[in-house]
Amino acid sequence: MSVRAASTFFYRRPNWYLALLLVPPLLWFGTVYLGSLFALLAQSFYKIDDFTAQIVREPTLATYKQVVTQRANIDIVLRTLGMAVAVTIACAIIALPIATYMARYARGRMKAFFYVGVMLPMWTSYLVKVYAWRLLLAKEGIIAWVFGKLGLLGLLETALEAPGIGGPSLSSSYIGMFIVFVYMWLPFMILPMAAALERVPGSLLQASADLGARPAQTFRNVVLPLAVPGIAAGSVFTFSLTLGDYIIPSVVGAPGYFIGMMVYVQQGTAGNIPLAAAFSVVPIVLIFAYLSIAKRFGAFDAL
Repeated sequence: MSVRAASTFFYRRPNWYLALLLVPPLLWFGTVYLGSLFALLAQSFYKIDDFTAQIVREPTLATYKQVVTQRANIDIVLRTLGMAVAVTIACAIIALPIATYMARYARGRMKAFFYVGVMLPMWTSYLVKVYAWRLLLAKEGIIAWVFGKLGLLGLLETALEAPGIGGPSLSSSYIGMFIVFVYMWLPFMILPMAAALERVPGSLLQASADLGARPAQTFRNVVLPLAVPGIAAGSVFTFSLTLGDYIIPSVVGAPGYFIGMMVYVQQGTAGNIPLAAAFSVVPIVLIFAYLSIAKRFGAFDAL
């Protein structure tokens, strides 16, 4: 069939043309993504034989019971969840003024400068950034040096002595891990938030001002509610990326497993694939729970 004949054939049959466009990506999505996901879920319903260390391929919930009943595993889930929530809140607080300026006030080259500046770190190798932050946060690193020059070394040491979040240095504490997480995922919060604020009509702000609202009142009652969909979209990124990451907790931070580290260790070193699969399901469940809560509060109504 010639190109002209094929073009005529699909022009007269739009449904065939639509199927030609959709079938290849749907096959890829169904085979590669959903197939691997269901294979993972299937593995989580098996268990390891304690004596032979072989996988017992009989459906059971023993592995999930191991995840939700053993104190060490519960601590891992709570530790990861707490870090994900803290990183998401911090990213939202830091991103809001930046996104507001980018969307409402920056013009021309200044706007381009901000957008490129936000995306620039994303063009650099993930591992390079993590190891660079490890050097920056080290006891002899530049951040400790700056604190020393400012006479604030005592403040830094006091923070590092805080129980639960401190450590010998920033590079081996949960405070340092939190800083690296916020740095890594902040662009994923700024960009959707700026996109949401770009869609706020200027007429609403003028109407608010005409009715006598002060800038702070306009921001609180007009801009912020309309920015909620962008905050929700960004929080999905920051929350899910923190839940699943295993490199940052492996390179920076205090001793203590996170969910991603447990998946890596159980799948690679320990060879306990059912437990690794069960831990992989935990972030999926947490994300669905988060989306349900966000939807209940109307976070996606304007999407």
